[in-house]
Amino acid sequence: MTRAAAPETRPTLIIFAGLSGVGKTTIARELARQVGAVYVRIDSIEQALRDAEVVAEPLNDAGYRAAYAVAEDNLRLGRTVIADSVNPLRVTRDAWLNVARRAHANAVEVEIICSDAAQHRSRIETRTGDIPGLRLPTWQEAVSRNYQPWDRQHIIIDTASGNMPEVVQRLKQAPPTVLPQ
Repeated sequence: MTRAAAPETRPTLIIFAGLSGVGKTTIARELARQVGAVYVRIDSIEQALRDAEVVAEPLNDAGYRAAYAVAEDNLRLGRTVIADSVNPLRVTRDAWLNVARRAHANAVEVEIICSDAAQHRSRIETRTGDIPGLRLPTWQEAVSRNYQPWDRQHIIIDTASGNMPEVVQRLKQAPPTVLPQ
């Protein structure tokens, strides 16, 4: 009796987005820990570029370009990659999807929001940074940032209610988008 071959599994790029202070880093880190994914954080990359003084301010898209390259390298190795960034523009969202396409990977787009403005503001005003030298945005800077609305289906997680274990479990069960190659 011959056994049917298992379907080929492709790596997945999980693309996080959302304003500062909504909880995306907390969720992305925990998901990466639980699934053993490579974790790529734009804030870490951009601060490293500032510290190295190799790129003048403004950084423009330098951090994103570095992150795209690291993510693609790891996807090509068959690793799941979690990309953590504000990802505020369609052009950056499209670029992440193009990384997945080039690497022949699946993609999951996840937007983290906090629908309770008072809770969101409190998080921003009381949090402490975990990247030496990184200046965290103020409440006004966070909410006035250019953040373009989404124009395609994606997962939306509201952190105003619910807890992190439920959110992470929901994301672990989310079906990936199979991108045309």
